[in-house]
Amino acid sequence: MFSKAYSAVIHGIDGLIVSVEADVSDGLPLFDMVGLLNSEVKEARERVRIALKNSGYRLPAKRITVNLSPADIRKEGTAFDLPVAIAILTAFGYIHDENLHNTLIIGELSLNGNINKVNGVLPLVYAAKQEGFLRCIVPKDNADEGAVVKGIKTYGVSTIKEAVDLLCDFEAHKPTTVDLDMLFENKTGNELVDFSDVNGQAAVKRAIEIAVSGMHNILMIGPPGSGKTMLATRIPTIMPELSFDESMEISKIYSIAGLLDSRALITRRPFRSPHHSITSTALVGGGAIPKPGEISLAHHGVLFLDELPEFNKNTIELLRQPLEEKAVTISRLNATFRYPAGFMLVASMNPCSCGYYPDRNKCNCSLPMVKRYLGKISKPLLDRFDICIEAMQINYKELENRKIEESSADMRSRIYRARQIQVERYKGQDIWFNCQLTSRKIKKYCSLGAKEQSLLEQAFIKMNLTARAYHRILKVARTIADLDSSERITSKHISEAICYRSIDAKYWGQM
Repeated sequence: MFSKAYSAVIHGIDGLIVSVEADVSDGLPLFDMVGLLNSEVKEARERVRIALKNSGYRLPAKRITVNLSPADIRKEGTAFDLPVAIAILTAFGYIHDENLHNTLIIGELSLNGNINKVNGVLPLVYAAKQEGFLRCIVPKDNADEGAVVKGIKTYGVSTIKEAVDLLCDFEAHKPTTVDLDMLFENKTGNELVDFSDVNGQAAVKRAIEIAVSGMHNILMIGPPGSGKTMLATRIPTIMPELSFDESMEISKIYSIAGLLDSRALITRRPFRSPHHSITSTALVGGGAIPKPGEISLAHHGVLFLDELPEFNKNTIELLRQPLEEKAVTISRLNATFRYPAGFMLVASMNPCSCGYYPDRNKCNCSLPMVKRYLGKISKPLLDRFDICIEAMQINYKELENRKIEESSADMRSRIYRARQIQVERYKGQDIWFNCQLTSRKIKKYCSLGAKEQSLLEQAFIKMNLTARAYHRILKVARTIADLDSSERITSKHISEAICYRSIDAKYWGQM
C-alpha cells in the first residue's frame, strides 16, 4: 500500500515542502529510505522502527520503502522522524490517507515514542502557510513557536499515539494559540539600561544618535575606561521598536539556530557581541551543515565588535561584502544558502596596544608599534564605517556631575522622527535608511549647493578621501539634515559629517 505525508526542510532561512512517500509491499523484510539523505536522516530508520514498536504498533514483516521528494534537495536534520512514522502507519492502515492532506508534520522521535523539540519550526510552518496547508503537527515544545504564524492551525503533540489520535479526529483537539499583542507588550530585557546612566561623552552620544537614525556603521576609538562598551550596549534602547515583519524575520533566523528557547517570537532588537576569538564560520555563518552566523543573528539590530584589532584580521575582512549587500551567501556543492545580514556595525578599539596613544604621559608605545596595531584594521574595512568618533577620557568632575543626562526615550523620539522622514522619502524604492543609498540615489537625494560642494571638495583633497568615504560623508550629512528636519543639506551638516571622518585621518593618516 502507498501513502504520502508532508514535511519540510530548512533552506537558508526559508522552508521547502518535502513529500514523505511510503510504500509497503510483499517481499524480503526491509526498511529502506531514499531521496538524497544526510546521515541523521538515514538514522531515522532505526529511531522510527523502535519508536513504533515501543508505542504499541506491531508492523507485519513487509518491505518498506520511504522516499523523501524532491530527491535533488539534500535532507538534513531529525525533523523527518515523525512524518516518516506517520506515513508508514498510514500505509499499514492505522490512519486514513485523506487525513494527511493539507497537513504538515514535523518532529524528532525518541526510542520510547516521545516527540522531541526540533530547530527551525517557525520558518517551516511559515512555508506551509504560503503553500496553502491548513494545519501543522509539531512537537509540543515547539507549539507556541509555530502558532505565531497566523492563517494556519498548529497542533502540539508529545507522543506518536497523540499524533495518530489527532490525525484520526482533528475536531476533538484544539490548536495552540498565541496572543501576539501580549508578546509585544511583555518584552523581556534589561529595562534598567539607559543612556541617562552615562555621564559626559556628549560628542559620542551625538554620533551614536546620528548613526542609529540612518543605520550607519560607527567606530569608537579611545583609551580604556572611557565608556565605549557602556555606550554600545545602550544602543538598542534608542532604536525604534520592531515591527511584526521584522520580528518574524529575526525569529526565523533564531529558530533555525536553536536560540528561541522558550520564546515564541523575538520582540527586541538583537544585540550580538561575539568574543574576539570567534572563527570566520561562527561570524558569517556556514559549516558542514550551514547555519546562520553572528552577522545574521544581529539582523535588524546591532553587531558590536569590542576591541576590533584583537579579532583575526582575515575574519573581520569577511564583513566587507555583507556590509555592502546586507546579506551573506554561502555556497555548497548541493545548494546555495542566503542569510540576511542587515545589521548596524558598532566597533570599539584602543588607539594602541596599551590604549593611551597619543598621550605620551601614559603611552610608551613606539610609533612603529602604534602603526602596527592600527594596521590591523585595513583601509577598505575602515571606509565601511560611516562615522568614526573619539571617546575621550572621563575626568573626575564629569563623573561627579549631578546633572540629569538625556534619557534613551528622548533620543529615541528624535531618531523615530528622522526615520519617518526617510521612510516617506524612499517609499516604494525598496530602501528604508540613508545608509542604503546607492551612488545614483545619492545624486538625487544628497544634492549640494555651490558652497557645500566647495567645502566637501576641500575636505576630499586635504584628507585624501576615497570615493567610498566621499559617498559616506554625503549619506551621514543627509541623516544629520533629517534630524534637523531640513530638506536641504547645508554647510553645517556637511561640516559635522566631515568631522566624523577626521578621526580616522588623525590616526590612520600617518600610516
